[in-house]
Amino acid sequence: MTYAAITGWGMAVPPHALSNADLARSVSGIDEDWIVRRTGILQRHIAGPEDTTSTLSARAGRWALARAGIDPEQLDVIIVATCTPDTTIPATAPRVQAAIGASRAGAFDVNAACAGFLTALGSAHGLICAGAAERALVIGAEVLSRFLDWENPKTCVLFGDGAGAVVLERSEAPAGLLSFAMGADGEGAALIEMPAGGSARPASEASVAAREHTIRMNGPEVFRAAVRIMADASERALAAAGLVASDADLVILHQANQRIIDEVGRRLGTPQQRVFSNVAGYGNTSAASIPIAICEAADRGLLWPGARLVLSAVGAGLTWTSAVVRWTGARTDIREETPDVVEVLA
Repeated sequence: MTYAAITGWGMAVPPHALSNADLARSVSGIDEDWIVRRTGILQRHIAGPEDTTSTLSARAGRWALARAGIDPEQLDVIIVATCTPDTTIPATAPRVQAAIGASRAGAFDVNAACAGFLTALGSAHGLICAGAAERALVIGAEVLSRFLDWENPKTCVLFGDGAGAVVLERSEAPAGLLSFAMGADGEGAALIEMPAGGSARPASEASVAAREHTIRMNGPEVFRAAVRIMADASERALAAAGLVASDADLVILHQANQRIIDEVGRRLGTPQQRVFSNVAGYGNTSAASIPIAICEAADRGLLWPGARLVLSAVGAGLTWTSAVVRWTGARTDIREETPDVVEVLA
């Protein structure tokens, strides 16, 4: 049987971190304690003028390739999960392909919002298992700050920018995705949306004036849906892998809100120390959330070869994806990177 092992990982976030104190000074009706109580977020990274979804993707991708010890020319496919592409046309993935010099790779985008990275991971896994690819670079990346209404405290406190990436390589030993569960409920499309800018409501003077090119969200309904869906989908993925929640060495959920993370962990019966959280430092980075969390968990020593991970995310659409992953680890020590890669990571 063919598998797709994770052999490299990397992340990139803009250097500027916007604290709750910064937001409280600029957004009326909120204070630092209010943000923490509602979300668990302490800061979020915000893109500078030079940052785009493709530049952050390329930085994260180079790091992942360095850890895997492979050259960009060895990649067969690049998949970028994002709902904030550089442009509507072309997709972001071809820009990343050119930026990192992956001359042999096919490239395409996936838009499943916060569930995008896991959806892209499943797609890459399928290509490898079907024999269509040997090596894939899967990236989740967002520049959400450019699509926020900075006068709306219900949304502007939640989101941040960043990118995370993993390298998948063909393996004959059980590794990478062991199971995969996905679903959607288009009846919930209006719960999280950016109303204008697409074919249904093209950009106009009226749509800009009404701020319809910014993210809108029904927070209470999204909270309830996220808890229910991620708990159920995680259990489905575990069952498909022949496991139960107590078999998981680490649970990594979409980092949207600490209260959501805590409640899903409680429903799964997973001890708090096995439910990963870094939402305090990054906020909700949508498709970048899971891969950034994977990178931090690995770098904190929370993962080891053979560790079993439960990954789950729900996003706009509504869309959701859960997976059980057997961790393998990097092929190359990061200290062996070339100087140009080290510069990128700095």
